[in-house]
Amino acid sequence: MLKCRALWRKLAPLTRSASTVCRHNVKSTALKNGRTQVLVPAAHMSTGPAGGGGNENAIYVMLVGAACLGGGAYAYMTVKGDSKRYEERILEISSRSSKQAPESQPLVSPEPEEEAADTSEESIPAAEPPGETESASAEPVAEIPPEATEEAPPVVEEAAEELVTEAPPPAEPEAVQEAPAEPAVESPPEAEPAAAPESAPLTIPSHAPYLLIGGGTASFAAARSIRARDPGAKVLIVTDEPDLPYMRPPLSKELWFSDDPSVTETLRFKQWNGKERSIFFQPSSFYVKPEELTSAENGGVAVLTGKKVIQMDVRGNKVKLDDDTEISYDKCLIATGGVPRNLQVIEKAGDEVMKRTTLFRKIEDFKSLDSVSRNVKSITIIGGGFLGSELACALGRRSSETGLEVIQMFPEKGNMGKVLPEYLSNWTTEKVKKEGVRIVPEALVKSVIFKDDKLEIRLKDGRQVKTDHIVAAVGLEPNVDLAKSAGLEVDSDFGGFRVNAELQARSNIWVAGDAACFYDIRLGRRRVEHHDHAVVSGRLAGENMTGASKPYWHQSMFWSDLGPDVGYEAIGIVDSSLPTVGVFAKATSKDTPKAATEQSGTGIRSESETEATAISPVASSTSAPIVEHKDEYGKGVIFYLRDKVVVGIILWNVFNRMPIARKIIKDGEEHADLNEVAKLFNIHED
Repeated sequence: MLKCRALWRKLAPLTRSASTVCRHNVKSTALKNGRTQVLVPAAHMSTGPAGGGGNENAIYVMLVGAACLGGGAYAYMTVKGDSKRYEERILEISSRSSKQAPESQPLVSPEPEEEAADTSEESIPAAEPPGETESASAEPVAEIPPEATEEAPPVVEEAAEELVTEAPPPAEPEAVQEAPAEPAVESPPEAEPAAAPESAPLTIPSHAPYLLIGGGTASFAAARSIRARDPGAKVLIVTDEPDLPYMRPPLSKELWFSDDPSVTETLRFKQWNGKERSIFFQPSSFYVKPEELTSAENGGVAVLTGKKVIQMDVRGNKVKLDDDTEISYDKCLIATGGVPRNLQVIEKAGDEVMKRTTLFRKIEDFKSLDSVSRNVKSITIIGGGFLGSELACALGRRSSETGLEVIQMFPEKGNMGKVLPEYLSNWTTEKVKKEGVRIVPEALVKSVIFKDDKLEIRLKDGRQVKTDHIVAAVGLEPNVDLAKSAGLEVDSDFGGFRVNAELQARSNIWVAGDAACFYDIRLGRRRVEHHDHAVVSGRLAGENMTGASKPYWHQSMFWSDLGPDVGYEAIGIVDSSLPTVGVFAKATSKDTPKAATEQSGTGIRSESETEATAISPVASSTSAPIVEHKDEYGKGVIFYLRDKVVVGIILWNVFNRMPIARKIIKDGEEHADLNEVAKLFNIHED
């Protein structure tokens, strides 16, 4: 090697001069060949004889050739030697034990002759997180200048797929990866989770083909629909609740009538028909663990509980959780539901009042109120709608056993005054009173204070009510927290995410359930807060997420039970401010919610619903008299009209007739005599 260097130093000046002359000759030849038409003959450009200088050029060519041959031999020997040493170096690095070379220390070779080469590697291990193994490029440097004496540093690469598991084992020598010629030594963001190998492995998938935000009825219905159309689909549900998807109606209905003292723990209840079931849609064995979703061969549904989506990037197709974790998606459903409203006078009343106030919505609210009802003497329910009336009846039944005082107050004249016509609202109020509830109608709350271990509710008309606990059942506010970050439109009239008839907010984003303000192809823009709507809209959204492209034409129904003996089902727009026509008949023992569930086999009546309509309903031939505004409203039909067209129907203690009501609203026709229409429901049959 030293002889070659000495030879190169002697030949280098001659080689440079020869190559200079050669370059001049080549350039002159190129000019001659390329521009013959503008050049004069060669004989006129030289003072010597034509063809002179041939011997001199031959010498130059020989010198250049010899120099090139020597330089090539030198480069070949240098590269071959360096490559051999490089391979030996790689084998030595990979065979070291972690005890001899701690990862926090630079990798220094024990051989003194390679100290200079090792200094260039000191920055690489420092940038590598502890617990990671090394990998280096086995490809030799393609071009080395003659004066170079240092070997190229190996490049550390991390595999992205190893970041969701524990620290990988040391790499084998043959697993060395290729690296670019000029790598930039950086620590990628993905390497941060692996910096602490002693911590538990990540359980949150970084990508979900179908991402469902919210763990309620709409999300579960969508997941089931997606899997029905795409059996191998991988669905991830993210919910801020600690529980798996469950149905909410029993929280204010059947659970309160259970005889099981451990019902708050088991969350199992007896339906009106006596059959027992769980509040949860499916047991935990039905779901795939979140950490196993990505690798699940046949797909599945995973539920990530206790995590809240706080930000949504619709351009990047990803969401951010409250722990800063990001999840990307192909298609996304927003089913965030709603949050219970509260009265401003309660919110401003201070901590002592707020601690004694329940906003009823979730399982934990049911458990909390159940405990409160067993340990206080008085509970006041503010609100006369569905939830408030159901809880009043449920707690009223308990008052006869424990002596609990149950008070219900509302601004209307009677229970469900915003929904039922006045005469039926008054009848319902009397029904609630018989359940042991003290009714305070036309009550507008002015202030609430905590005084002498009691809550004192002061009304605007001067009345005062003292109680131990308040349940605020004054409506639901759609949860649209993601609208700002996602750039989604919120409807100014009805609230909720504004979507089209296919429940789409964007090309790959759908909204279902309480949070969706959808376009009803029959009744216009609407937002519905009921179980059946959550089921049907979630199911349709799931179908459309798999490419069905179906419009939401289904008229969802809702129901409310005032105990096991009185209940009603409704569809369309039911607003007491609209003109109504009611047709009633005498009820029998089978005209109760209990009897209806015995016939359908389920306590959640909308689960037995189908999207089929009654094509040819058969009217009863009985010509019974029409009974209106009588004292006892056993069973009947109430029609709600807008511009002489039926837009809403309530079936009062009339069950399993919803397809007929759905067809009437869908047809949108004017009816000269609604008494004849009422016969379609066969309410006069025994």
